[in-house]
Amino acid sequence: MLIDKDFQIAEVDPRVYGSFIEHLGRAVYGGIYDPGHPTADAQGFRQDAIEAIKALNVPIVRYPGGNFVSGYNWEDGVGPVAERKRRLELAWWTIETNAVGTNEFADWAKLVGTEVMMAVNLGTRGIDAARNLIEYCNHPSGTYWSDLRISHGYKDPHKFKTWCLGNEMDGPWQIGAMTAYEYGRIANETAKAMKWVDPDIELVACGSSSRDMSTFADWEATVLDLTYENVDYLSLHQYYNNNKDNTYDFLATSLDLDQFIDSVASICDFVQAKKRSKKKLMLSLDEWNVWKSIGTSRMEERWQIAPPEFEDVYTHEDALAVGCYLITILKHADRVKMACLAQLINTIAPIMTENNGAIWFQTTYFPFMHASNFGRGTVLRSITSSPKYDSKDFTDVPYLEAISVHDEENGTITIFAVNRHLDEKLELNVDLRSFGETTFVEHIVLENNDLKATNTKENPRNVVPHNGGYTTVDQGKVQAVLNKASWNVIRLKTKQA
Repeated sequence: MLIDKDFQIAEVDPRVYGSFIEHLGRAVYGGIYDPGHPTADAQGFRQDAIEAIKALNVPIVRYPGGNFVSGYNWEDGVGPVAERKRRLELAWWTIETNAVGTNEFADWAKLVGTEVMMAVNLGTRGIDAARNLIEYCNHPSGTYWSDLRISHGYKDPHKFKTWCLGNEMDGPWQIGAMTAYEYGRIANETAKAMKWVDPDIELVACGSSSRDMSTFADWEATVLDLTYENVDYLSLHQYYNNNKDNTYDFLATSLDLDQFIDSVASICDFVQAKKRSKKKLMLSLDEWNVWKSIGTSRMEERWQIAPPEFEDVYTHEDALAVGCYLITILKHADRVKMACLAQLINTIAPIMTENNGAIWFQTTYFPFMHASNFGRGTVLRSITSSPKYDSKDFTDVPYLEAISVHDEENGTITIFAVNRHLDEKLELNVDLRSFGETTFVEHIVLENNDLKATNTKENPRNVVPHNGGYTTVDQGKVQAVLNKASWNVIRLKTKQA
């Protein structure tokens, strides 16, 4: 593996380490909000959850959905809590109490040190509700909606910068699903109105709900043809799982994600060329994760309040897959400027809680935490060779998946690497001579002899990282051993630091 400080892909936008909280399952109620918990603050937010999320260093969180947003009346979630309406929530067949809404979530975001990526309802609503919401959130004062916010106890505007124009509007499961042309028209007109209210915002148009949608590519091309000059990002959503129990194939799915990102970037560039535009559209991978229960939908017993939904239990192999996806995202740092691990707590999440009780971290918590905390700086375009394998759906899959990030300001180089081989170690040799003298800091490893090993409330430290990995550095050359089926973080210091 050859790494040169001048072979650069792009600066990492910290928002690629974003996440997502939807009014789904116990993500909000029982997750971030649990008034009966011993650590709950005056607003009902769990402090132990806040500390766990702060450790992930998440710079942006998407809210309030997700499928939920396509039936959401934002006015239901503001004003005195005791006066808020309970609604039948049709996306997930639950009852939404509206105890947490826009202002409460803004307060929570400040507590965890994150920005909010808001979404507007383009399913059952549209331009009018969107322009009113942004006036409520972002306008200082002196108008009906901004003064209403002030009357609710929020003198200063929230100044939410990033907004999603609906969610997965191509999906037949979506409330108010549309054709690409229908969506493109309403998204463009909504974008115009929102930017007239606040010209400083940035907007995300809905791409396909996944690469597997029958309308994929045509959807993107049509939507962008109608919205290109008024939006700033196009979204991508993609989930994977190992429900067929083929680990080698599962760990190769990051190649599919790589191709998906390349394909969408190409469509954006096609529309740019067609329109002879000077603007290059960037990408927001604002839903991604391992989702094992994706084939199921909704609770059988309707109209419960915050029932447990999609509470997948993640294994060691799931953590390896998440590590591969993080590396893939970094490889596309020139185009992917935002990404949201979906979701953050309880619902297909790295953090789990018990109502009024314990909190623990799933296996996937650790690679995400490592990447978010150590993967800041400039992504380097490395020259890598690795032995390869073929699986059921993929050919020429490298056993080594790796990327490096150079933080010049702090004088650090971090190598993220996954050894996909399930039985053998890999020797990693890295040429870093262009950086001059470098010294070893630590080699963090996440490994387990049982690929199906999990962390649970009863055994929360069954799969945890250690910093006993083998790495040596001599005259700009790094030699490391990557144990079988392992996630690795090799941290180095440059002399100039």
